Amino acid sequence: MNHLDADVLVAGSGPTGMLLAGDLAAAGLRVTVVERRPHGISNMTRAFGVHARTLEQLDARGLADELIATGTPITELRLFRRLSLDLTRLRSRFPYLLITPQYEVERLLERRALSTGVDFRYGTELRGLSQDADHVTVDVTGPDGTPTTLRARYLVGTDGHRSAVRTALGLPFPGESVIRSIVLADVRLAEKPEGLLSVNGVGDAFAFIAPFGDGWYRVMGWDRTRQVADDEPVDLEEVRSIARRALGSDYGMHDARWISRFHSDERQAPAYRVGRVFLAGDAAHVHSPAGGQGMNTGLQDAANLSWKLAAVLHGDAPDPEALLDSYQSERHPVGAMVLRSSGAIVRLAMAHSPLQRTARALAARFLATVRPASAKAIGMISGLGISYGRNTRRVPDLKLREGRLYELLRKGEFVLIAPEGTTPALPTSPTSPERIVRATWTDPTRRTTLLVRPDGYTH
Repeated sequence: MNHLDADVLVAGSGPTGMLLAGDLAAAGLRVTVVERRPHGISNMTRAFGVHARTLEQLDARGLADELIATGTPITELRLFRRLSLDLTRLRSRFPYLLITPQYEVERLLERRALSTGVDFRYGTELRGLSQDADHVTVDVTGPDGTPTTLRARYLVGTDGHRSAVRTALGLPFPGESVIRSIVLADVRLAEKPEGLLSVNGVGDAFAFIAPFGDGWYRVMGWDRTRQVADDEPVDLEEVRSIARRALGSDYGMHDARWISRFHSDERQAPAYRVGRVFLAGDAAHVHSPAGGQGMNTGLQDAANLSWKLAAVLHGDAPDPEALLDSYQSERHPVGAMVLRSSGAIVRLAMAHSPLQRTARALAARFLATVRPASAKAIGMISGLGISYGRNTRRVPDLKLREGRLYELLRKGEFVLIAPEGTTPALPTSPTSPERIVRATWTDPTRRTTLLVRPDGYTH
């Protein structure tokens, strides 16, 4: 039985899965995406913010500018009425948080994936898997309920916090529910809030309001005195009441197009790789919505993993196992860091006792007055400050003689930057010389050679 249905199977067609699938197909690999839902894109999604590092990754795929046109850039994060984080300090082409619905991100990523030849199979549910030294076999049921099997060299589970892939692997998902009965709503407002993005917690409630840019606003709220199950009905008056208590006004909310209730967990799988199977996005880690880092972390998981799988499948990696293992060693600590940072924000927002509120005020004052601390906080939230050790750091969008670095990265290859007129020896890298894009510094005084990975980090 040697037939392979794909080089890589991807379970789940959310943003993480579609970015990964599009990258692999653009690299010339056969990719199949299986998705339990009848169709992948829903306009009722929780994520709403795209951070600077994610925009850089989308720029490396030629999608950032089009996405920016769908949303509203936010240059200041105001937390707890005492703390303002200035995003214009970010050293990036995108010194802001882009407020745009998740479905806009999905729309662009699905279009790219389809254009590169990804095979989408909607209404297809994963039921089990097995693997040997060379392949993964996945048991699925199709739209009509008929069972079948699919075989590939690798499988990536991007199928959310209830991941069937993670369950089939027998991996635990340790953690806890941090906050219950969060309400979400997309509404119109009669009055605009003072700031573009408003967050505050007071007494038994906290609330968040952000604009989509098209007249709709995303509202998130929590009421300590009303802790009910996720399926308990929620109406606009409950959302208004929370906003009035936490923010001092409900801003005349009306015409809700969507209202939902959910709970927030903090969980992380202990392993992102088991043999030929990988986890990414919410299948690997979930955390509170504070900081808007969920979708962003998943997209950056995909950007880290895709080029490594492509290098191994093309036979370019001198040590394939070490390269694939580096996905775990690089991204698992990032997932843990996001759990800590988002958890800290939500716990500050939930501060109830006088002692807790005093601690929140002191933390806000510290970040507001100690510039290195606020710079580090902004770097972590935006993703620009994430590195994979001392020698593997993000490379900014350098201006080179051949164009911007992130334009050159659109080929999905390594970029070797060298002084003009030199022919540097190629550094050891998990790719063939034919897959390296060569570029030159615009500054003639730069005499160093820099090899940039396809995900925009130094090699």
